[in-house]
Amino acid sequence: MSRNIRKTARAAGLALALAASSAVNIAAAAPRYEDRYAVNAGVRLHYVATGRGPLVVMLHGFPEYWGFYRGLMEELKGKYRVVAVDLRGYNLSDKPAGEAAYAMPLLVNDVEAVIRAEGQSHAIVVGHDWGAAIAWQVAMTRPDLVSRLVAMSVPHPAEFARELATNPVQQRNSQYARNFQIPGFEKNLRPEMFTQGASDDFKAEWTEALRRSDFSSLLNYYRANYPKTAGDAAALATPVAMPAIGVPVLVIHGLKDAALQAGGHSGTWNHVTADTTLLMIPAAGHDVQHDAPALVNRTIHDWLKARP
Repeated sequence: MSRNIRKTARAAGLALALAASSAVNIAAAAPRYEDRYAVNAGVRLHYVATGRGPLVVMLHGFPEYWGFYRGLMEELKGKYRVVAVDLRGYNLSDKPAGEAAYAMPLLVNDVEAVIRAEGQSHAIVVGHDWGAAIAWQVAMTRPDLVSRLVAMSVPHPAEFARELATNPVQQRNSQYARNFQIPGFEKNLRPEMFTQGASDDFKAEWTEALRRSDFSSLLNYYRANYPKTAGDAAALATPVAMPAIGVPVLVIHGLKDAALQAGGHSGTWNHVTADTTLLMIPAAGHDVQHDAPALVNRTIHDWLKARP
């Protein structure tokens, strides 16, 4: 790898570690949950579960694991059956080899496998970062699986594609994703690049989760699904290519997000036939659920309560 690529890797890792440093307390007095597994076409997916009631499936982002949802799980477990998934490639889930194993249709099927493993036909789906990208796709391509959708940070895919195709600021902010698409870039990454800002207890747990993960797998999410050029993004922005979403949608975004522009959420309502709620948090960044945990968790709780 060239010196510039190594420098970019360090910068990307530092930025993400600093963004995650606000998660320092989410493992404090960590409650115990059920460890469970689902299987999709031979890929074993680990998730944790607690509570009783309507099913809520939570999907994390890069470079995280199920533990980033402890706060929201505690908020909801009194009235819901809440499960937080280790996405394929992460922590205790299987790590199939090859870029093709991380194509979006397979990730959508992973969500279905978790819902079926819980004995349910549908769920409330919550996602952040790549988890939000997957959640949007589940709602569009498998509407039978989703009763309500919560997407944090990542815009609707058509609106995000528009930003990538036309917005120079978003194009600059997305350079890290282009770097992640470079073959072999994972050799520059190590867990400590991302966990250095966390508290000691959570840092140890998160670092161990990333050591059990596979960085080739993690970057394959970008290689298999992230538009590689502005032309690719423009093609994806074509409205006819994306089915309308027919369930209520809650979008939460931190206005200090250095990776994704808030303007990417403009027009979300044009893709949703049910009610659409947007919460913009001025003091929060990309990891909005950790920068403003009380507000985010209570908002999700109250939003779901208003839509039984």
